This record gives sequence, C-alpha cells and structure tokens, in this order.
Amino acid sequence: MCPPRSTRVVALRELRSQPEGRERSGSVTDFVGRRRELKELREDIARTGLDTLSGRKAKAPRARVLLVAGRPGSGRTALAEAFVREVGADYPDGVLRTRLTTPGGETVATERALRGLLETLGRPTPPGASEDELSSALRTALADRKAILLVDDAADPFQVDALLPDTPECLVVVTAEGPLTGIPDVRPCTLGGLDTTSAVAMLARRMGDTRVTVDPRAAEGLAEECGGQPAALALVGGWLAAHPKAAVADVAKQLHEMPPGINGPLGRAFRLVYESLPQPAQRTLRLLPLAPAGVLDSHTASALAGCSVNAAQSTLEDFAGLGLVRQGEGGLFQLPGCLTPFLRALLEAKERPAEVQLARARMLERTVRLLHSCRAMATEEEDPGIGGPEKLGGLPRALRFPDRRAAATWLDTRLPALSAAASLAVADGELDTLARRLVAALVRALAEHRGTAAAAAPELYGLHRLVLDVAERRNLHREQAAALLNLADLDAETGRTQEALERYRAALDAGRAANDPYATGRAMESVGGAYQELRDWHRASDWFGRALSHALARGERADEARLYGRLGNVHTYAGRYGDALRSWRTAAAGYRKLTDVPGQAKALSEMARVQEYAGRPEESLHTCREAVDLARRAGDLRLQAALEVRLADTLDRLGDPAAARLHRSTADRLLGDDPAACEIRSDSD
Repeated sequence: MCPPRSTRVVALRELRSQPEGRERSGSVTDFVGRRRELKELREDIARTGLDTLSGRKAKAPRARVLLVAGRPGSGRTALAEAFVREVGADYPDGVLRTRLTTPGGETVATERALRGLLETLGRPTPPGASEDELSSALRTALADRKAILLVDDAADPFQVDALLPDTPECLVVVTAEGPLTGIPDVRPCTLGGLDTTSAVAMLARRMGDTRVTVDPRAAEGLAEECGGQPAALALVGGWLAAHPKAAVADVAKQLHEMPPGINGPLGRAFRLVYESLPQPAQRTLRLLPLAPAGVLDSHTASALAGCSVNAAQSTLEDFAGLGLVRQGEGGLFQLPGCLTPFLRALLEAKERPAEVQLARARMLERTVRLLHSCRAMATEEEDPGIGGPEKLGGLPRALRFPDRRAAATWLDTRLPALSAAASLAVADGELDTLARRLVAALVRALAEHRGTAAAAAPELYGLHRLVLDVAERRNLHREQAAALLNLADLDAETGRTQEALERYRAALDAGRAANDPYATGRAMESVGGAYQELRDWHRASDWFGRALSHALARGERADEARLYGRLGNVHTYAGRYGDALRSWRTAAAGYRKLTDVPGQAKALSEMARVQEYAGRPEESLHTCREAVDLARRAGDLRLQAALEVRLADTLDRLGDPAAARLHRSTADRLLGDDPAACEIRSDSD
C-alpha cells in the first residue's frame, strides 16, 4: 500500500522549501557538461559519408546517422536531446522522435515505431500494412524534408535501418548501449562519466548550491563515488534535497562503504534512496515495473499498491523528487529504464508470485473500468438520454471524467500504455478473461471516440489480433470467428482483398466449429463480397447463394432480402440481366413484407437500372416512378432526388427532354446545392 502522509519520504514540504529558481524533480534539467561530445557530434555531420567499409564515397547517400552510445544511466538520451536543440535551427522541418525499447527492456515492434512516425507526419497508416510498406511510406514522407529523426534506445541495427530516410538532407541521431554493426559509416560517440566539475554542477542543481559551497571537496568526492554517472547523480542529489540536514561527506562515505557486490555507482545510489523509504513506499516502488511500457499515473499506482488515488499521486510526486521516476505532462510519470533491472530484482526477491499476479489483475481491472467510463462519457454527450446515470452510476467519482474532451485526451495520451497493457495481458496467459475484457473495452472506447475509420483502424487491427491470439490459445471458436471477421473487414477496407478472403474463409471454419449461425452466415456473405471485389462473378454468386440458403433455413427475412439484392448486383455486373431482375424483384418483395419502404424503393431503383441495361426503357420508366412514390412515402429526400435524376436520364433516352428537365429541377429543389447526393447506394453495394 502507499505510505501514510505522515511517514512519507522526509516529505514534500522539505522539497518545496528548496532555494528559489530550482524546479522540482521531473522538470529539473539534468543535462550539464559534455561540450567535447557535442562538438564531436556537430563535426561528424559534415564528415564525408562512406557507402561501405572499402572507403568508396556513397553514390546515393542516405541520411547521416550519428550514434550516442552508453550504458543505461549514462545520460545518452539527455546528450542526444541537447545536441538536437543545438542543431535544430539547421533542420526547419523539425524533430521526429521514437523509442525502440520500453523501460522494461522489451523491444518495440518496428511496425509500431514506423506507424507512430507516420502519424506524427500526418500520413495514413493502413491497418495490417507490412513493415516494408510502412518503411517505404516513411521514406517517401521524408524525401522532401530537412528534419531530424531522434531514435532513442535502439536494440539492434535492423530496427534503425527500417527508419532511415533516403535523403542526405535529414539527420538521424540514435542512442544505444553499443555499436550499430551493419549500418555503414556510423562512428559512435561513446559516453563515460561526467567530468568532476560537471558532476558537481549536476548535484548542485538537484540539492541546491549551499552545501556544495560549504564543502566543495566533499561534493567532488561524492561525484567520484557516483562515477560521474548522471542517473546516479540524480538519485543522490534528489536524496540530499529531501534530507537538507544530511552532510555531503557522510553520504559519500555511506556510498563508499556499501558492499562491493552492488551493481556499480548506480546500484549503490539506488540502494541509498530505496532503503531510506518507509516500508509501504518501498513496496509501491517495487510494483511499478508492472506498469505497461513503464508509463505511470495515479490510477495505475493506486491499483498496483491498493491505495487511494490521491495517496498514489502524492507518492509518485515524492518518487519524482527523489529521481525514481520522471514527471511528464498530463499527470503522467515515466519509470527510468536504467532503474527497472533493480526494481525487477527486488520484485522477484520480496514479493510472492500470487501477490504480483493480484497486483497485475487489480491494475487491469482498473484499466477496464476507466475504459468503460471513457466510452460512457462519449455516448453520454452524444445522447444524454442514453448514457450518464445508468453507465456511470456504478463507478466511483475518481474513475469518472469531467467531460468527453477529458476522456478523449486520456485515451490519446494513454493509448501506447493501454495497447501495451493489452499485449502483456494476452502474453501472460494467466489472465485471459481479464485480457479479453480489456481488449473489448479498448476496442469499444476507440470506436466511440475515433470511429472505426482510418483514425482507429491501425490500433483496432492490433487489438483484434490479440483477441485472436487468446481465442486460438484457449480454443474459443466463437471469439476466434469474431476476431477473424473483424480483421478481414479491416483488410477489405484497405484494399487487401486476397488477405481478407483468406481470413473470411478461416472465420467460416471457426464459426462452424462454434456452431454459431450468425458468424457462419456472415462469413459466407463476406466470402462472396471478397470474390465480388475480385470480379469473380461466378464464385461471388455461388457464395451469396450459400449465404442465402443459410438465411432461408433460419427464417432471417431481413438477411434474405439483402442477399437477394447482393445476388442481383453480381448478376448485373456479369451481364446476366434476367437473373438480376429476378433477384431484385424478390428483394423488393422481401422488403415490402418487412414494411421496409426505403429498402423496397432502393430495390426497385436497381430493377429500373437493370431494365435499362437490358434495353427495356419503358419498363424502367414505370419501375422508377414506382420507386419515387415509395421514396416520397418514406420521406427519404436524397433517395427521391437520386431517383428523379434517374427518371430524367431515362426520359432523355426516350426522346422527351422537356419531361427530363422537369424531373431534374425537382431533384435540384430537393437537394439544394448538394448534387453529389444524387448517387443511389443500395444496402447490397
């Protein structure tokens, strides 16, 4: 649980009493020194590029790649950011940022990194697109730009290679632990510790100048005990800021006398801070690596620790003051990757597996409830009569959002962590029920706030794949069929018809295995639609016929009418006008029995079109007039106007231009200035 307010880490009142001009931890600028490294990096930009190790000049140089190499905690990201600020004016198209390793040490999928960069550039990212397609799209997007690409924490050269622009006008700055073997012409700028002067300056920024001025030699000794390592200096400086009465020399001695088995200066600095925490705060800190993607907020910490949201927020702020987490915008905190190994080791050593699993389950359950609240807020503002009390009444006030905008902002800022949470829950395998609920809640929240169009499709694609993973692992055929249908729909919407066809067929098999008539019928119809898109009229009509037989056997009259219409469309495209007319006539009769007047009007409209194709204009004119009457009865002005235009076209062909003009003027009156609305689309299109 979170520590009580009275026992918190020498408390925030002491942090708040720091000297004027000092910012609190998360916002402290920790970058100092490194002038030599900055100069080397700047000089490396202008160095002549080489294509291969043979020394030949590049024929078509790519972007210059600069590498900042160093161990976690060495300040490599801070140096890269400082360098980018220095040279930013030379790259007017700005800075693009991506991170290739999570704070927990997991490699970020290259596909996700590419999507994030393309979204930053405002370029579409079709769901299901391959890594090569996305990489090519990124290179195209950067071809006419002069920008900097900052790639943080690269795990291997293959990740970086997929991101490299094919233009020398761009600059790529990469941070990594070691060399990027495989990418030619990359000379690493390898970081060691800060020089003593810079290290002392960093301590002073954290704890104030007074104790450094009083005993500069002790400050230098402390900097040496920290090995000049920025992460260790940040921890020790934060601890000294929270303990204003502690002597710098005593802290240096304490670090020096720690057992030799502790992992270097950073390990000793972490031990100093961790052991000063009250027991409840230690446990909260140990549980933080369970947070997906290392992203934390008050709700995540509250669920993990089992304490109130307010107490969790205060604890995170205290941790930020001590350098244990980094404070960002929007109430978010980030767990430093360099501390994750220490915390994971403590978690394994001091927490029972059952308690860890319980904490993870609490966190996922809290996330599900927040997603329900996020979704409910969207539906409440769209239709106040539907949402609100019923959907939000069971949620504590702390889980409610003030308005739709706040809910949408929460969803946008947490989306990477939410996606990571879903992935981790699925990979865990022990929390499949929660994983399915989490994915379903995230899909619904995205659909409410972003729709199912391009804005949400890439995320939805990944989520449906996660559902498919769980369904296949647990032999849940119904869920498997649903996931396959959703994935296939997204494939079809983005033009990957062959991939969609394969998934629709797999969904049909899963639907049959589940004995799910809805999934089976839907899959049959979708297979037919895929063949129609591929212009294979014979197979399309065959599969629509199978779906129709399935609907007839179940007495699903609405589906019957729609499927007769789809058969009519296919027969029309294939030039089988007699079959098309029979299908559309049956569809119109089906809609009439259902008292679906707009559906009947559209079916008759399609009949009129086929009659015209078949060289029977008088019949087409009669059918179209009947459809206009039905559209008028239905109050569908757009359909009525479109049919008036069709009547006019038919009258023109029959040699009656005066009557045609009358019908066109009627259409103009119905639609005003929106002539594009005169397109007729049936449900079977």
